[in-house]
Amino acid sequence: MAQWNQLQQLETRYLEQLYHLYSDSFPMELRQFLAPWIESQDWAYAANKESHATLVFHNLLGEIDQQYSRFLQENNVLYQHNLRRIKQLLQTATTAQQDGQAAHPTGTVVTEKQQILEHNLQDIRKRVQDMEQKMKMLENLQDDFDFNYKTLKSAGELSQDLNGNSQAAATRQKMAQLEQMLSALDQLRRQIVTELAALLQAMDFVQKNLTDEELADWKRRQQIACIGGPPNICLDRLETWITSLAESQLQIRQQIKKLEELQQKVSYKGDPIVQHRPALEEKIVDLFRNLMKSAFVVERQPCMPMHPDRPLVIKTGVQFTNKVRLLVKFPELNYQLKIKVCIDKESGDVAAIRGSRKFNILGTNTKVMNMEESNNGSLSAEFKHLVTLQLATHSLPVVVISNICQMPNAWASILWYNMLTNHPKNVNFFTKPPVGTWDQVAEVLSWQFSSTTKRGLTIEQLTTLAEKLLGPSVNYSGCQITWAKFCKENMAGKGFSFWVWLDNIIDLVKKYILALWNEGYIMGFISKERERAILSPKPPGTFLLRFSESSKEGGITFTWVEKDISGKTQIQSVEPYTKQQLNSMSFAEIIMGYKIMDATNILVSPLVYLFPEIPKEDAFGKYCRPEAQPDVDFQEPGCGKRLPLLIYSSFIITQPSPNHPTKPITACSLLALAENS
Repeated sequence: MAQWNQLQQLETRYLEQLYHLYSDSFPMELRQFLAPWIESQDWAYAANKESHATLVFHNLLGEIDQQYSRFLQENNVLYQHNLRRIKQLLQTATTAQQDGQAAHPTGTVVTEKQQILEHNLQDIRKRVQDMEQKMKMLENLQDDFDFNYKTLKSAGELSQDLNGNSQAAATRQKMAQLEQMLSALDQLRRQIVTELAALLQAMDFVQKNLTDEELADWKRRQQIACIGGPPNICLDRLETWITSLAESQLQIRQQIKKLEELQQKVSYKGDPIVQHRPALEEKIVDLFRNLMKSAFVVERQPCMPMHPDRPLVIKTGVQFTNKVRLLVKFPELNYQLKIKVCIDKESGDVAAIRGSRKFNILGTNTKVMNMEESNNGSLSAEFKHLVTLQLATHSLPVVVISNICQMPNAWASILWYNMLTNHPKNVNFFTKPPVGTWDQVAEVLSWQFSSTTKRGLTIEQLTTLAEKLLGPSVNYSGCQITWAKFCKENMAGKGFSFWVWLDNIIDLVKKYILALWNEGYIMGFISKERERAILSPKPPGTFLLRFSESSKEGGITFTWVEKDISGKTQIQSVEPYTKQQLNSMSFAEIIMGYKIMDATNILVSPLVYLFPEIPKEDAFGKYCRPEAQPDVDFQEPGCGKRLPLLIYSSFIITQPSPNHPTKPITACSLLALAENS
C-alpha cells in the first residue's frame, strides 16, 4: 500500500502517465483495492516461471473474492458490481488465451483430447437445436392432423344425416388423406424418438469423458498440488463444458416433456411416444442427476490460514477454510442455495479402526451459498422443470492434530497418502501403508522445496537423499521405500528419522535462508566424499554451503579449502548454525564476517570464493546490513603496542581445530584468548 500511496502523490503530469498504464485488462480500481497484496508479490519471478504465474493468478482471483465478500457485508453495491466485472474480464482474457493455445498446431495430446471434447459438445448443441426444429414441425403436423380429424368427424356425422350416400365418397377421400397425415405423423414421431435415443447416447459418452476423465484428472492434479506439485489449472474451462452439456440436457428434457403433451392430445395404436418416452425421460433425468453430482466439487481443500502450504492438516480448536463450487451456471438454478458442512459423515468402517476418533464442527455449520461466492459443505438445489437434487461432495482425507508439534508427522501422512492413492475415502490406508518407489518419493521431496521457494532439488541433491534413505547404490530408480523407513525409523547412526530431519531443513530454508536458496548458492545435500572431491582441486578460500547431517533441528554449515604450512590441501568446516543462532544474525552476515585466528594469531577470513568461483562479496554482500561497530583497540599483553581491531557487527571469530570443526567464539572470548597468549 505504501507504493500506491506514494504514486497518488505524484505531480499531475506524471499521474496522467500512470493512468494510461491501466486498462480494462487490469483496471486501476483493482490496483487500489488489492494494493497490499499486489505489492507483496514477486512479479519478476512470476514473469519468468509460468507455473508460478498460474498460481499467482488464481490467488489474485481468490483475493478478488475476499474483497467482494467485504463489499457484500458493507452493502457497497457499486464496488460489488465493479469487482464482479473485473473478475469476469480477467477470466475471459485467460480463457481466450488458453483457447488460443489449444488451437495451436503444436498442442499436446491432452489439448487434442480437449479439442475433440469441445467438438463433441458443439455437435450435441447443434443436434439439440435441430431437434428443436423437428419438434416444431411435429407439433405443426399434429395440429393439422388434429384439426382435420375433428373437422371431418364433425362434418361426417352431419353429412350422413343430410346427404346420405352421396357424401360417403368424399368422406372416404378425406379419411384417406387423414391416414396419409397420420402415417407422416407416425414416421416423424419415430424419427424423433430414434434421434433422441441416439442423442442421449452421445450425451452419455461426452458426460463420461467429462466426469471420468477430465474431472478425474483435475482432481488428481489437485491432489498433487496439495502436496507441493505444480499448481492445478483453473476450473473455468471445465465449468464451461459442464454447463454447456447441462443446458443441452435441460433442452432435451423439455422436448421429451413436449412429446408427452403431444401424446396426450393425439395417440394411436403403436404410438412410438407411448412405447419409448418413459425410457427416454428416465435416461435424461439420470444423466442430469449424475452430471450435477459430479459437478459439485471441492475447489480448495481444507487448510488452516496460518499454514497455507500444508493443507489437509487441521488442528482442534483452530479455524480452517475450504471452498466448494458447483460447475454449472444457468438461470434454471436457484440463486441462493443452502449448504451444510460436516466431518466424518458416512466414513465407512472408520469406527472399527483402533484409536479412531469422531470430530464435530463447532459453530455454524449451515450457510447460504452464493453461486458467485462459493463456500464449503453440502448443497441442495432445485431445478425448474426437472427434479429436486440433494448434492454432496467431500474433501480429501484430513489429519486432525491437537498440538502444532504434530505437524511434521501429520504432513508426512498427507504426502504419503496423496502420493500413492487417489481414493478419497480409504480410511484403512495406514493400517497397512503401501510402499512407494524412490521415483515417486524423489518427485514429492523436490516439490516440498519448489512449492515454497523458487528451486526444487537437483538430481545430485536427490541422489544424496536417496543414499541416506536406501544406502549406497548405483541406480535408485524403482527402489522401494516403506512408510516406516520414510517417517518412523531412525536413520543409521542417528536418533531421528529421515523425515524429521528433512522437514526441519525445509523449515530452516523457508524462514532463515530463503534468498540464498533461491539464488542457488546453497549446495545443501551433498555427501562428505563428494564434497571433498569437488573442493580439493580448488584454490584456498573456496567454500560451499551444505546442510548438517547430524542436526535434528536443522542446521547449515560451510566447508572450505585451505593449505597447511607444508602446502598440503585441507578441507575444514564449521559446526552447523541452527535456527537459534540464525535468529540473531543472518547467514549472509555470518559468512561475510567469518574469521579465524591463524597460527600467528592474525585474524583472517578463510572464505573467499563461493563454489565454483563466485567472489564472496558478490554473492552475499547485498544481503548484509551496512552498519558496522566502531574500531576496537586491542592491546597485546606484555608490550605497549596497541593493535587496531575492526570488528563488524557480522564478524564471527573462531579458533582453528585440526581434529574437529571450528567453533564460533565471541569478541569477548577473543580478548580472553589474547590475555592467555
